[in-house]
Amino acid sequence: MKQHHYEIQVAWTGNQGQGTKTYNSYKRDHAITAPGKPPLLASSDPAFRGDPARYNPEDLLVASLSACHMLWYLHLCAVNHIVVTEYRDDATGVMSENADGSGAFVEVTLHPHITIEADTDEAKALSLHKEAHRCCFIANSVNFPVRHVVHITRKSAVA
Repeated sequence: MKQHHYEIQVAWTGNQGQGTKTYNSYKRDHAITAPGKPPLLASSDPAFRGDPARYNPEDLLVASLSACHMLWYLHLCAVNHIVVTEYRDDATGVMSENADGSGAFVEVTLHPHITIEADTDEAKALSLHKEAHRCCFIANSVNFPVRHVVHITRKSAVA
């Protein structure tokens, strides 16, 4: 079995001089870096005292599922001669929080909006989403359903 390894550094940048002396004395800000890549500024969800202008772990989980599905889908389209000219996903996630503050995602729904060439097989383009889901590394790693609501538009034929 082939293995792939990933190196990520997460560095807390929210010390305002008192560290974690109290629950309100620190920011949840942090930077996510990987070798050779620009930093990603992150925080916690605003519901948990985070900065709403930064990505949070929940955003990144939903984004990872969306990006993984998209990359597999585009690959499968290319090898199956399905010409996609645009792809956008309006992904949503639902996380349930328990009374003790713990929680878990209960579902993510991907809403890919895809434009295909006029002469492309729409049924095949639609069916490849199931295969992309089966192949997606991230979807295979989570314990909640990842649903798909696909919107396909045919590009107008050039007259």
